[in-house]
Amino acid sequence: MSDIQTGILAPLPALGRYLSFSAGPQGDPRAALRALGELADGQRVVVGLGKSLLRVLDRGIPGLHSFAGAVGPGMELPATPAALWCWLRGDDRGDLVHLTRKLQAAVGGALLLEQVIEAFRHGAGLDLSGYEDGTENPTGDDAVHAAFVAGQGAGLDGGSLVAVQQWLHDFGQFEAMSPREQDHAIGRRRSDNVELDDAPASAHVKRTAQESFEPEAFMLRRSMPWSKGQRSGPVFVAFGRSFDAFEVQLQRMIGAEDGITDALFSFTRPITGAYFWCPPLRDGRLDLRALGL
Repeated sequence: MSDIQTGILAPLPALGRYLSFSAGPQGDPRAALRALGELADGQRVVVGLGKSLLRVLDRGIPGLHSFAGAVGPGMELPATPAALWCWLRGDDRGDLVHLTRKLQAAVGGALLLEQVIEAFRHGAGLDLSGYEDGTENPTGDDAVHAAFVAGQGAGLDGGSLVAVQQWLHDFGQFEAMSPREQDHAIGRRRSDNVELDDAPASAHVKRTAQESFEPEAFMLRRSMPWSKGQRSGPVFVAFGRSFDAFEVQLQRMIGAEDGITDALFSFTRPITGAYFWCPPLRDGRLDLRALGL
């Protein structure tokens, strides 16, 4: 597909930088988005627009709504909406710093940078726990079908909806678990990534088995680890043609379906959560026709 933000399908970069912006008190958001559209190529810079920004523009996108958070036994999954989200991709941290500055200058006072998360690829795509991330990601045509909108018309086809959560690992708790307990929490052996037949029903793999839902709940995950000081974990990023797959998986994880809580919560929790619409591309730049731009 030539109309997609290609960074969504591309392999994970060596380095990533996640930017979250709020609506600012000055400037024209339409002019800011036009300027952003000239810089964002969908490869080095993947862009998502939040519901609050679309409200300022008096526009709506089919399927886009705000993340409402979730509550399970002894846990609260927060909702932390933002107007604009950018995923910067590269292999030089200095380049990403300067690219951030260019994006800030482009949007001016209309959008204010509120959060920067530095991310990186660990090994061949491992979580910091040492387990492989995204093992059952769809590939090829299946990935395109899972991640991108089709059949909605010009300005919408090739777009994607993305769920973003920053998770914080408790490594003290994780390392207090035996290797067997760790494997059973994930549902795979860390040594060879083989799924465990005898894993408990609480194992993350069993909680989120995409083919076990009706309809099947496939989405394209593009998560990367982050670290700042003594705090670290993954930035969970999942692209879909809708939020349905993410939402049904999350409900099962918190035990809403059968009372069984995902064992992942024994050592990690999300500290942010937000939804965004990633526009398609047109002639190599963001296609903002759906917003009247």
